[in-house]
Amino acid sequence: MSGLIGRKIGMTSIFDENGKNIPCTVIEAGPCVVTQVRTKGVDGYEALQLGFDDKNEKHSTKAALGHFKKAGTVAKKKVVEFQNFATEQKLGDLIDVSMFVEGEFVDVQGVSKGKGFQGVVKRHGFGGVGQATHGQHNRLRAPGSVGASSYPSRVFKGMRMAGRMGGENVNVQNLRVLKVVAEKNLLVIKGCVPGCNNSYVIIHK
Repeated sequence: MSGLIGRKIGMTSIFDENGKNIPCTVIEAGPCVVTQVRTKGVDGYEALQLGFDDKNEKHSTKAALGHFKKAGTVAKKKVVEFQNFATEQKLGDLIDVSMFVEGEFVDVQGVSKGKGFQGVVKRHGFGGVGQATHGQHNRLRAPGSVGASSYPSRVFKGMRMAGRMGGENVNVQNLRVLKVVAEKNLLVIKGCVPGCNNSYVIIHK
């Protein structure tokens, strides 16, 4: 599946030909450098390794610098492999946002915003005291009963409880490409994509 690494710039909205206001996300997609070509004979599978966003040499290991030097490029901050790439590419080739066309649909993968330690109402949508979730009595946002009776005398695995929320890999599918600004390497996609501003995202065709 062909794809590109990008950086989420932020959200805005544009008007379509009917005057409807459409929320959209602006992504700086590429240019990405082919830093390695995986082959079946050597690696056991076929894939393209792409690198995005230049990295300072003093923050890179010697092994990483040697790896990127083979591709004739500087060290990169983000490296991702793409299998079943649609076009044939060679080591050191540059892939930019022009691979996308307006109107097509893409999948965007990113790490969702971390929200820290949250209770059951925010994390799982429990109803609170009004809906008496899980034996709720007189406390507004408490989880209520979590255990069974004297048998099995334990809390079952998978019980929805308070805990860390966010910071997970999220893949949003079938987002329409509204605009491709090739000269600025920008991709305008309908709707929202996971992650905070300036976070890395992976766009699959």
